[in-house]
Amino acid sequence: MRRVPTMPRSHWRTAVEEQGLTYHTHETGPYWDESAYYAFQSTEILELERASKELHELCLKAAQVVIDRDWWERLGIPEFARSMIKASWERDDFSLYGRFDLAYDGTGPAKLLEYNADTPSSLLEASVIQWFWLGDRFPEADQWNSLHERLIQAWKRRGFQLPTHFACIDDQGEDSQTTTYLRDTALQAGLVTWQLRVEDIGWDKVNERFVDLSQRTIMHLFKLYPWEWLLHEDFGPEICRMVESGRIGLLEPAWKILLSNKGLLPILWELFPHHPNLLPAYDAPMALAGNYVKKPKLSREGQNIEVVRNGVVVAAEEGDYGEEGFIYQALHETTAFQPFHPVLGSWIIDHEPAGLGIREDVGLITTNRSRFIPHLIED
Repeated sequence: MRRVPTMPRSHWRTAVEEQGLTYHTHETGPYWDESAYYAFQSTEILELERASKELHELCLKAAQVVIDRDWWERLGIPEFARSMIKASWERDDFSLYGRFDLAYDGTGPAKLLEYNADTPSSLLEASVIQWFWLGDRFPEADQWNSLHERLIQAWKRRGFQLPTHFACIDDQGEDSQTTTYLRDTALQAGLVTWQLRVEDIGWDKVNERFVDLSQRTIMHLFKLYPWEWLLHEDFGPEICRMVESGRIGLLEPAWKILLSNKGLLPILWELFPHHPNLLPAYDAPMALAGNYVKKPKLSREGQNIEVVRNGVVVAAEEGDYGEEGFIYQALHETTAFQPFHPVLGSWIIDHEPAGLGIREDVGLITTNRSRFIPHLIED
């Protein structure tokens, strides 16, 4: 694995905008950054693929243990949502996608940092944008990237016979473009779809159904809107009741609440201690000798995370998370690419590893300002 500086394409802004990446730059610089790329050997990619598949299987096993042992409190899951989650799990409700965040530099096993299993970001750039970059710059090279094809295959395998709605917060940015992209893959698979804002989803009290602005019944809904937010909405109890009874299907499904919660990290370490792809993680920091990362059980884009080295906070991000509590994960620093800190996003589509996207920062915490760096396979 190498980090290779390179010359950006002269027309890169126009190119990525035409491909749907309208949020390529923010106020402090580029988000999409092709001034460098990461190069891998095929053996390294195979190792990442193997680790991702095994980690996904471990997470599924841990979810079953949470249900069997009633460990809901450890994940801060409210009581009114538990029977819904159990029903969704027992039905094996369809799961489309998720993204592992891994620490890896080619010198040892990939280590799980967290599982973005509910509303993962950076999909369009991982699937489409870096693929076209590769074709323009290195057409003879390869890339770990079958995301687009796997998404279409997943929709087809699921074989939805009913129309599917796609919803997000109308921010005209990443959420909107990601939702539009996923809707496009569903259309290519032959689904009938509609897109709307989360704010425009209505509840028909008389007929007990969710509806869109045209009063169409919402029977399947892809929502780029976190489950923990959904549960706190005024219609949270209604959505739980409807999902539990199978009257509406959501993506990601309710059982993914278990996997998207960082409270699962100490459970994984408890169940599978010393697994080569796991980091020690606990519900309290005492066992980590002053070197750990404090993470809210529920948070996004690095908010409310603290990095502690030798008992001293060396990096921290503010935010609005932490109400459900925190977990403590052993500090694991990759130093091969100083001053850059890459986090490898390994994508899971329909329960199978499908591709790689890399976020990079000079800081120790990956945030929504961290850059996306493309990759290729050298051999």
